[in-house]
Amino acid sequence: MAWNEPGGGNNKPNDPWGGGGNQGPPDLDEAWKKFREKLDGVFGGGSSGKSGSGGGGISGALLGVIAAGALLVWALMGFYQVDQQERAVVLRFGSYLETVQPGLAWNPPLIDEVTLENVTKVRNATFRESMLTEDENIVEVKLSVQYVIDDPYKFVIKVREPERSLKHATESALRHVVGGTSMDLVLTEGREQIGVEVQERIQRYLDSYETGIRISKVNIDDSQPPAQVQAAFDDVIKAREDEDRLKNEAQAYANGIIPEARGQAQRQIEDANAYREQVVANAQGEADRFVALLTEYRKAPEVTRQRLYLSAVEGVLGNTSKVMVDVEGGNNLMYLPLDKLAGATSGSVQPSSIGAASGTEFRDLVNRVTEQIRRDIDAQQRSRGGR
Repeated sequence: MAWNEPGGGNNKPNDPWGGGGNQGPPDLDEAWKKFREKLDGVFGGGSSGKSGSGGGGISGALLGVIAAGALLVWALMGFYQVDQQERAVVLRFGSYLETVQPGLAWNPPLIDEVTLENVTKVRNATFRESMLTEDENIVEVKLSVQYVIDDPYKFVIKVREPERSLKHATESALRHVVGGTSMDLVLTEGREQIGVEVQERIQRYLDSYETGIRISKVNIDDSQPPAQVQAAFDDVIKAREDEDRLKNEAQAYANGIIPEARGQAQRQIEDANAYREQVVANAQGEADRFVALLTEYRKAPEVTRQRLYLSAVEGVLGNTSKVMVDVEGGNNLMYLPLDKLAGATSGSVQPSSIGAASGTEFRDLVNRVTEQIRRDIDAQQRSRGGR
């Protein structure tokens, strides 16, 4: 039943604070006294009758132990470890205090706020946007941005949402660069240059925002035209690939033909040089021979003339087996078969051996032939005179 309902035979309300029949508010001093007596009993204190000065001393010691334990726990909570790849940004009552380097550190908890940031981890953000090119065509570009935290203080303090600022800077830079580039370059070989320009522009934006982010690399992962014209662009790309393939084949053919042609040209040049050297040497030899003959001719003109004549006749007759002889004083042109004459006089001598015979033998043969021709002519003349 409720404490204010009448109970027992005296019709007095039940007072949970032991106030008897008094219906006023509970006595707080009496309640605190009872609580202390129970607490002293739990921790080995005196009886309830000794709740004077002795009870107050025990309560103060207990409170000191509790306070010391709480202080110890509070102090232990302030220790933390900063890894080698991390930096700790410390705020005291919301204001920047310091940036802690790697190692064991301590800051008072509930007073300082510590934020750990990894400054070596390469993070990646991917974006896909549709935009207009310089020639007013629509392209869809997908790119990925790799970045690291370069300044933890700026990353934590200067900007509320650095990744969001990165997203806005990337969209702005990409639209600016693609908007000044033709669609053909965006879809083909211009991707690499676009990535470089976008990276430089994003970094300028982030530096002006003081985000503390450093861009490592911007990659254009994909760029596509609208789906309605995708087939046409695929044909264009295939045609370019065929063009490159044919160029490579032509270059390979040229690489095989040109060295061979250069080798043949060099060989002809060497042959021409050799022929030139031969002609010059022969001419020089003939000139030297003519000078030598001239010297000998001046010493003995008749002998030298006869020797030159015989040498010339020997050279001419050595290459033929038939000679036509015009004898002085005769009217007929005689046919002289040297091969037969040589065979009759010296056995079976081949025409080739005539040219190889010595000068003396040849002169003897010519003299005999000439003498025989003269005798024949004289005999003919005598027979005509007798008639």
